[in-house]
Amino acid sequence: MVTELQSPDKSKIIYPDDNGEPMSDNTEQFRLIVWIKENLELLFANDANVFVAGNLLWYPVEGNNKISQAPDAMVVFGRPKGYRGSYQQWLEDNIPPQVVFEIWSPGNRLTPMIQKFKVYERYGVEEYYLYDPQNVELTGWRRVDDELEAIEQMDGWTSPRLGVRFGLSDSGLEMFGPLGEPFVSFVELAQLRQQAETRAQQAESLLEQERSRSQALELRLREMGIDPNQL
Repeated sequence: MVTELQSPDKSKIIYPDDNGEPMSDNTEQFRLIVWIKENLELLFANDANVFVAGNLLWYPVEGNNKISQAPDAMVVFGRPKGYRGSYQQWLEDNIPPQVVFEIWSPGNRLTPMIQKFKVYERYGVEEYYLYDPQNVELTGWRRVDDELEAIEQMDGWTSPRLGVRFGLSDSGLEMFGPLGEPFVSFVELAQLRQQAETRAQQAESLLEQERSRSQALELRLREMGIDPNQL
């Protein structure tokens, strides 16, 4: 007698939105995750078909909820912005995240990081960037055929997909948009906006002062019997 094994009903498989792991192990890792994710959001804010997420579970294989990763930040070209509880690739035109970022923390272990790399390599990630803030080390890989190959020089490297240039300095990781604009924190962005508003207010105040002086001069000339329009 032969017993046929029944395949699980894919429609009944649950893909959890949470893997039970914390987003970050410390404030610096959290700061970097938010910094990268939010600046990427800003970079592609006007492109409705670029989806950016942070710490979102990605399931590459329908019917298998054991295979998943939650990149610290990821970018998917060709998918609309909007809410996701998780990124289930088969529901997204089978488009994998093309670019992923990871921030190394003291809690990371080599074996899980190798397993994570293998998932990224196997399931279609085109660019993978790993930054270690403690040692100020940036490692990158780029897909060549079916493999992720290490990028020899990351300082000064420009991502083919993002158009973002990477740099390393004494203060740590630096990233620049396609026009050379540096990635900034939310606080720095707010300060820049406030400075721009202050400069605009100052310019308006100077213009108003000039108008007042001009009106006062015109009035004085008329009092002297001089038509300023005839000058």
